[in-house]
Amino acid sequence: MTGFARAEGERDGVGWVWEAKSVNSRGLDIRCRLPGGMDSLESDLRVRAQKKFRRGAITLSLTLDRSGSGAQLRLDEEVVAQLAHIVAKLTERINSAPPHLDGLLRVPGVLVTGEAEESKEEREALEETILEGLESAFDGLAAMRESEGEHLGALLGEQLKVLTGLCDAAEKSAASQPESLLQRLQSRIAELRDSVPAVDGERLAQEVAFLAAKADVREELDRLRGHIKAAQELISPKAGSKEAVGRKLDFLCQEFNREANTICSKSADMELTRIGVEIKTVVEQFREQTQNIE
Repeated sequence: MTGFARAEGERDGVGWVWEAKSVNSRGLDIRCRLPGGMDSLESDLRVRAQKKFRRGAITLSLTLDRSGSGAQLRLDEEVVAQLAHIVAKLTERINSAPPHLDGLLRVPGVLVTGEAEESKEEREALEETILEGLESAFDGLAAMRESEGEHLGALLGEQLKVLTGLCDAAEKSAASQPESLLQRLQSRIAELRDSVPAVDGERLAQEVAFLAAKADVREELDRLRGHIKAAQELISPKAGSKEAVGRKLDFLCQEFNREANTICSKSADMELTRIGVEIKTVVEQFREQTQNIE
């Protein structure tokens, strides 16, 4: 969701420049930096941004250059009136020559630079041109974000392949758990043979079956594979699709972790535990990358 775009133009001697920046964010956060007199555009900017983007912290900055529109120098009548009152008061108190005009004009605020008067129609036309320029900046920003998304999509696809391989490894390791449980139980019984009654083969088989059922992770692996398939479909959308998939991938990451935690808790040997931990590591890497996806 990172990107930068710039668009500029001019109308009736007024130059404008848009800069649009985007960084990662869980939701859509729009910030506007507008010059004085252009605050009325903010609501329109937000609506346009919400139609174009679904995620990311987006900063929109507008700069205006009115140097070509004809600046006008004028007196600030309120400041002049206050200055005249002060001069009259001082003249009453101090016997001195009256102040010179050039000295009064140097007082800050007496002379102000204003822009040439513009009609309502001229202002609306300028604002419309500026908003059209914003759409151009949006297109550039979206193109940069899309290019980044293609790269991240390929990276996420590779991570999903790794997860699929770990599921296969976990399934093979889980298949040997009943035998491992039997050996462990027999070893424990042998250690306690002097203090516990002898256990017949049928009872031992029942205990092993019970423990194997508790340690069975096939259901978790089936769900994990289902989530992997769903993620693969999300990052490989149909041609022309503009569906926002970031939040859906966030949810799938939570499900990945849930299944990985259950696999680790059910594990009866170190190998399956190791695979479960590795699954969690890859899922965390996958989750970090999904934060960059709209």
